[in-house]
Amino acid sequence: MEVFYSKEKQISIKESVLTVGSYDGLHLGHRELLSALVQNSKDFGIPSVLVTFDPHPREILNEKVNNFPLIMNMEQKLKIIESHGVDFVYVINFTKEYSRITANDFMNQTIIPQFNPKVIIIGANHFFGKGREGSPSYLKNFGKNNQIEIIIIQPILNKNVEISSTRIRKFITSGLIEKANYELGTKFSIWGEVVHGSGRGRILNFETANINPLDKKQLLPKMGVYLIHGRINGLNAFGMCNIGVRPTFSEKKLVMEIHFFHDGITNLYGKKVNVEFLERIRDEKKFPTSKELIKQLKIDKQTCLEISNKYK
Repeated sequence: MEVFYSKEKQISIKESVLTVGSYDGLHLGHRELLSALVQNSKDFGIPSVLVTFDPHPREILNEKVNNFPLIMNMEQKLKIIESHGVDFVYVINFTKEYSRITANDFMNQTIIPQFNPKVIIIGANHFFGKGREGSPSYLKNFGKNNQIEIIIIQPILNKNVEISSTRIRKFITSGLIEKANYELGTKFSIWGEVVHGSGRGRILNFETANINPLDKKQLLPKMGVYLIHGRINGLNAFGMCNIGVRPTFSEKKLVMEIHFFHDGITNLYGKKVNVEFLERIRDEKKFPTSKELIKQLKIDKQTCLEISNKYK
């Protein structure tokens, strides 16, 4: 798969099967669309192209920029897109100025000249262009006038409810990780770097790695204790993660700390780690003493070890 960025260059493809969207989360509905994209590409014998945006349009259009954290960063999304067999990805630098481009200008100045699509595939709820004027019905009419086949993919339902990035984001921030993972079709994960912490884990004889998300716009789960699976230093290991403010010690800074169930994971400072969230174990709570906290941590670890068996 080749990835191109609009800030670097424009590209020209003779013919294509194309889709366009932000794809925050790349959930089961998006994956259905990607499968249709690749299958049509094979059927027509022409390349598949996915056009997307960075930063996410809602980040630019929302006045409260910091209130739109992302389920996945671009690197995570590109890995999933590549795994589906897409040929080309074109990442458009989305700015305030770009947000004012009409649907017609977007189609006639970017999509047609650069990709010459014979087939365009979008979701039934996808809109683009200034004022969201680029609706599926608009695209159907555009296709008729330009000899382009338009395929509209209907939403995927879970128990008669439409799967969406908004719904998944609510699951994550409510701590409903299992539901989020089901609708994502993968494990919600955070890429982070191990940084120096307060050293409390060592004092408690429960060594932890403090993680800072690499992406400052990363969506975080609800505070609490989670069973996780981590990949670090070439090793895979289960562990338990606490996201919170450590109320037992009257701290206020939000931290993400992980105790790995693997003796070989040492000397981690500065290392990158991918943390997959599997299940939420309990709320974060304040204990009267550190001994009571240690007692609970041992119970949490045993609970996580037992639950981890179903993920092996």
